[in-house]
Amino acid sequence: MTELAGKVAIVTGAASGIGRGIAERFAAEGARVVIADIRDDLGEALAAELTARGDTAVYRHTDVGDQTQVGALVTATVEAFGGLHVMVNNAGISSPLRKGLFHEDFEEFDRVMRVNLLGVMAGTRDAGRYMADHGGGSVVNIGSIGGIQAGGGVSAYRASKAAIIHFTKCAAIDLAHYGVRVNCIAPGNIPTPILASAAADEDRERLERFEARIRRQMRDDRPLKREGTADDVAEAALYLATDRSRYVTGTVLPIDGGTVAGKVIVRKPAADES
Repeated sequence: MTELAGKVAIVTGAASGIGRGIAERFAAEGARVVIADIRDDLGEALAAELTARGDTAVYRHTDVGDQTQVGALVTATVEAFGGLHVMVNNAGISSPLRKGLFHEDFEEFDRVMRVNLLGVMAGTRDAGRYMADHGGGSVVNIGSIGGIQAGGGVSAYRASKAAIIHFTKCAAIDLAHYGVRVNCIAPGNIPTPILASAAADEDRERLERFEARIRRQMRDDRPLKREGTADDVAEAALYLATDRSRYVTGTVLPIDGGTVAGKVIVRKPAADES
């Protein structure tokens, strides 16, 4: 497990969920990992845990909605480890779940776009600048199947994820000349805390019912019946981070058990099959 030996990687939003899974996998593969997040307790605990098992990981407080902090993150990483080879722009938040578009006040629009989209754009730009002058590298942006497949609710979140996909393709064209590859992963149906945050204003019992209902619908819509995990996304991120994908850029890879491929058709048994 040394596919990233000698490499330096940044993973934003790495204190929990998908980001944590990616950071853990990268560290296990030999990368020196910078864990970037705003949840200092979780981020520092993860860095300590990885260090204790013999990996190299540090935590840096970073609000990706602030371009200055994103630039400082890249600079600090290069100063600490002497380079940067992989940038995973994972940090993201959800917009509140409303009962319908007419109930939206878009109060969280600026914050959602600043974190989800601007954070990805600034991270790609600042990491790309360094990589362009140092032999290239890989940028992996974490979107969502919500940016591919239309649906009701969390409209600002869906819009931000759709924009990430288009930006990724544009950046891939811009940076290809410099040997910098830019790809997007679109996870779907992966249990993470972000779904609960979409209904944060609900009481606990209603929130649990909401999550159960959404998860059930996701399972019903998914062709593959095994549950997706953060490890599944981390495996895809590892592929895009390594030389195994050296001819891959500008792609969008759904990790969703086939959800965006189409709806599951429930076939009723014929009379002679019953």
